Amino acid sequence: MTSQHPTIGGLLRSLRARRGWTLKQMSEHSGIPLSTLSKVEHDRLTLTYDKLLQLSQRLQLRMSELFAEQTEAPEPAVTARRSIGRIEDAIRVTTPNYDYHYLCPELRRKRMIPVLTRVRAKSLDEFGELVRHSGEEYVHVLEGRVEVHTEFYDPIVLETGESVYIDSNMGHAYIAADGCDEVLLLGVCSSADEHLMESLMTLHADESAPQARAPAKPARRIAKKKPARR
Repeated sequence: MTSQHPTIGGLLRSLRARRGWTLKQMSEHSGIPLSTLSKVEHDRLTLTYDKLLQLSQRLQLRMSELFAEQTEAPEPAVTARRSIGRIEDAIRVTTPNYDYHYLCPELRRKRMIPVLTRVRAKSLDEFGELVRHSGEEYVHVLEGRVEVHTEFYDPIVLETGESVYIDSNMGHAYIAADGCDEVLLLGVCSSADEHLMESLMTLHADESAPQARAPAKPARRIAKKKPARR
């Protein structure tokens, strides 16, 4: 029965091929006779520990690298997904603290969620409990000044053009800084969770006033047909 494990000969052939060497060049670099290398590569001879040590030292490899079978990584699949982010196509969710516009809604199972957010809350008392969700997020201030509160850091104020990157599992809140009635943010939420969008919509259900607690699908249809209530 043929062994499925690579032989020393096969590993040496792979190593030589990766370096683009002939047997003669391999012999010159390693100090091992060409005839010996040929027999090893054809599995008619093996190498003693001393010869393997010599090979690793001459080729400046760790011994473990000599026995590491190199497999080509599969080419990533090209999905050719593309979506134009237009505000009129966005899913709009209104809560007491924010107006969210989730862009590119036709792409399913996204691991990166782009969102335009208009912030109205002006204090933590008005905002309520800090929010948490899986993944990480990046937020860039497009208009106004935002005060960023996080669970483990002192509050900071970001001016227009500034940004912050945070761990979304940490409690956080964005509120309008002194002197601003509203702030416009561009955010990107990212997570290995392929159902991140559904998780965020569930989070909004906790934030929203009772009349805004609609499931994701009906909310999307209503958002396209009716203006949001003021």
